[in-house]
Amino acid sequence: KQIARLCHEKGVKCYLTVNTVLYDGDLPTMRNIIDAAVEAKISAIIACNVAAMQYAFSRGMEVHLSTQLNISNVEALKFYAQFADVVVLARELNLDQVAEISRQIELQDIRGPKGELVQIEMFCHGALCVSISGKCYMSLHEMNASANRGACMQVCRRAYSVKDIETGSDIELTVDNQYILSPKDLKTIHFINKMIDAGVTVFKIEGRARGPEYVYTVAQCYRQAIDAYLQGEFSKDNDEAISAKIAAWDERLARVFNRGFWNGYYLGQRLGEWSHRYGSSATTRKVRIGKGTNYFSRLGVAEFQLESFDLKVGDEILVTGPTTGVIEAIVCEIRLDDKSVEMAKKGDRISIPLPQKVRASDSLYKIVKVEAE
Repeated sequence: KQIARLCHEKGVKCYLTVNTVLYDGDLPTMRNIIDAAVEAKISAIIACNVAAMQYAFSRGMEVHLSTQLNISNVEALKFYAQFADVVVLARELNLDQVAEISRQIELQDIRGPKGELVQIEMFCHGALCVSISGKCYMSLHEMNASANRGACMQVCRRAYSVKDIETGSDIELTVDNQYILSPKDLKTIHFINKMIDAGVTVFKIEGRARGPEYVYTVAQCYRQAIDAYLQGEFSKDNDEAISAKIAAWDERLARVFNRGFWNGYYLGQRLGEWSHRYGSSATTRKVRIGKGTNYFSRLGVAEFQLESFDLKVGDEILVTGPTTGVIEAIVCEIRLDDKSVEMAKKGDRISIPLPQKVRASDSLYKIVKVEAE
C-alpha cells in the first residue's frame, strides 16, 4: 500500500509480479495477494499462470503477460489476449520476429480486455537468465530453492570447470572462460530506435536487488534515449550528434552494476555471451563512508557524520535514502568546525553544499574508480 501510494503521488504506474509456479495450496495466497493489489490500486498484475490471470481478470485488475510464458508467436498471443492488455514477449526473439508479431496484432485486430490493441513489452536492459525466458531449475537442483518460485540463488553466476568424462579421463578441458553459465547483461540503448520501429511500446528494465543509483541511472538514460527518438534525433542526418549521446549513455551505464554488456538476441545473434568475472564489471563502485545528520534549507547545506574513510574536495559522492532517493554530486567545498578544509577524516562531522534536501540517516557514499583487470 505504501509503495502504491508513493507511486500514485508521483504519477508513476506500479506493477505487482505474481508470476511464479502456482500449486493448489498456493491459490488462496494468490487470491489474497491480488485482492490486496486491487485494494491498493496497483496498476497491473504481471502473471504467467492462467489461475492468476483469471482471478485478476475477475477482480477487474489489468493483467500483463510475463516473459516466463515464453510467448514467441502470434497464435499464443491471441489466446492470452483474452486476459491481458500488455505482453512481454520471449527474450529469445529477434526484432524481425517482434516486428511481424506487431504487424499481425494490427492486421488481425488483436485486442485486450480494455478494447485496445495489445501492447508489446520487451526487456531493454539488465540481467539475463541462462535458461529460456527464465525457466531455470539449476537453483532448485543445487540449493533446493526454486527460481520458478521466486527464490533463485544465482548459482549460474559461479565459476565452473568442464571435464571430459566420455573417455574416462579426469583431465580438465581448456575453456577461455570459467563463467560459462553467467550471461552478460542486456543493453539496447544504442539500438532503441530499432526496438521502437519493431513495435515495442513498453520497455522493461531488469533491476532485481539493485541499488537506488542503478535504478536512477538506468531509467534516466533510457528515458533520455526514448525521448531522443521521439524528437527525431536517431535520424541518419543526425549521426554524429546521436553517436555522442549514445557514448555518454554508455559511459553512465558502465558505472553502475553490470556483468558486461551484449545485444541479446534482438539483432539476430543466436549464441549468448558470457561474463568474465564474478559480480559486477562496473567501472566505479560505491563505498559507504557516513550518514546524513542534518540539512540547512536556507543555506542549501547538508551535514554528514563520516563513519569510515576520508573525503576530500573534488570527490564524487552519492547520497541515498528511502525518501531522498538518489543525489549525485561532486564535493565542491567541505566545512569542518566552521572552517573550509580540503579533506575530512573518519569521525569528523562535516558540512557540504547540496541543493537537494538530505535527511537524517541517509547513507553517504564515495564513488571510486575500479581498476581494469
